[in-house]
Amino acid sequence: MSTARSMLLETYLKKLKMPQAARVYQAMAREAEDNNLSYEEYLLGVLEQEITQRESNRIQRGIRQAAFPVIKTLDSFDFKAVPSLNKQKVLKLADCEYIRHLENVILVGNSGVGKTHIATALAYEACRKGFKVKFYTAAGLINELIAAQQEYRLNRLEKQYSAYHLVVIDELGYVPFSKTGAELLFQFCSSKHERGSLIITTNLEFPKWTEVFLDEQMTAALLDRLTHKAHILNINGESIALNRLLPGRQYLINFFTRVA
Repeated sequence: MSTARSMLLETYLKKLKMPQAARVYQAMAREAEDNNLSYEEYLLGVLEQEITQRESNRIQRGIRQAAFPVIKTLDSFDFKAVPSLNKQKVLKLADCEYIRHLENVILVGNSGVGKTHIATALAYEACRKGFKVKFYTAAGLINELIAAQQEYRLNRLEKQYSAYHLVVIDELGYVPFSKTGAELLFQFCSSKHERGSLIITTNLEFPKWTEVFLDEQMTAALLDRLTHKAHILNINGESIALNRLLPGRQYLINFFTRVA
């Protein structure tokens, strides 16, 4: 292909916003010529490259916008270490049908058993399937809501939240909320009811949620909304994080036993 034609073609591809096609069309043209491909087959190949790259870019944007603290996947989760967790149920949730049905996922269990890992991995799968996702700790979400309220931009923030198909609220129950924080979180969860999905991780059984929300009626109303259409996963067992410290942990136990 002449230099003039190449420059013109690259200009057109730039105007059409097809950067991947611009990168590959020459190499693919040579490959098409070597393999006696038809014009249609060559064009299809170039367009497939563009579509594939756009899909990859979209997924990566979604993952960045989700603001995961650390990327976790189900492939890297040790299900054998948490026998109480229904692996098939978790893998089924990874198909994201619960999001399409506006359902919630609640992971309940003691610290260190992998609740955040599972929540992140499910949300990561949602990103890969094209859903708009946001990850928060419960404390981080409340701080953002309180700041927005103080700056008179709560309505604007709520419109932003409404665009998310899935919101993760991690570590609910680790720190008691202020009255204002509890009310704002209640309003947030209520606004997502049957309009989007939530994944919540908590170390508290449901009867103890009043310890952080500080109001029995509000807690009851919140649980009614959250569990109306929810997949509840109870994860019990020894801390995976602590077990990974073995035999170091056992060494410390033995040391302090001898000292005593």
